[in-house]
Amino acid sequence: MKVLIIEDELHNAKRLRAILEDIDPKIEVLAMLEGVTESISWLKDQQHPDLIFTDVRLTDGLCFDIFSQVKLKCPVIFTSAFDEYALRAFKVNSVDYLLKPIKKEELMKSLHKFKTNSHPSYLGQMLDDVAAILKQQQKNYRTRFLIPVRDSFYTVMIKEVAYFYTEYRTTRAVMPDNQHHILPFTMEELEEELDPDVFFRVSRQYLINNKSITRINNYFNGKLHIVLSPEPAEKIIMSRDKSRTFKQWLDR
Repeated sequence: MKVLIIEDELHNAKRLRAILEDIDPKIEVLAMLEGVTESISWLKDQQHPDLIFTDVRLTDGLCFDIFSQVKLKCPVIFTSAFDEYALRAFKVNSVDYLLKPIKKEELMKSLHKFKTNSHPSYLGQMLDDVAAILKQQQKNYRTRFLIPVRDSFYTVMIKEVAYFYTEYRTTRAVMPDNQHHILPFTMEELEEELDPDVFFRVSRQYLINNKSITRINNYFNGKLHIVLSPEPAEKIIMSRDKSRTFKQWLDR
């Protein structure tokens, strides 16, 4: 069986590949792709695999953007963290799903379902249904954090946060006055809960508010240098692949 993995977190992609190969050494992973643009290009140029594993949120958009431009010739298993309502929608439309972190037992069940069930063309209505669910979910973005301090609490409004960054597995919110707040969230969790019209993940370490951008400089090989206020401890360089999506995000 030939498999394609679309996942923007390399450690998640490697983990999925390792579990697949442990389950069946005959499984061949053709490629591990990170984003929408890269996946569209690959699927247009290459023979489609027997099965695709894809995360829903990728570096440059949602995986549904891929399917709207490429007519798939194989079924898809989604890997993500949706609430129960969205998961039921996947199930009703005969699409399997795996919650992260992926467990070997659940992956084995998905592969068994793939091997024993027929797979009619289901993507059209399924994509419309799930995209509608995502759109509805995106209306309820987090607006504040409750921060514990000794024997009390105080509130930090998200619209006032300049940017978030992670260092040594600790996530911090940076305010315009350069005050830092430690948060009990991963960058991935913040991406799910914050308004994508306001915040953009420019790298694995930084998730920025559009109001914090003071300058955007061209860098080597199509990359961008993002200057923020307050200025972070390290220079933020955006990859060439993300730069196009970033410009579109700012220009809408």
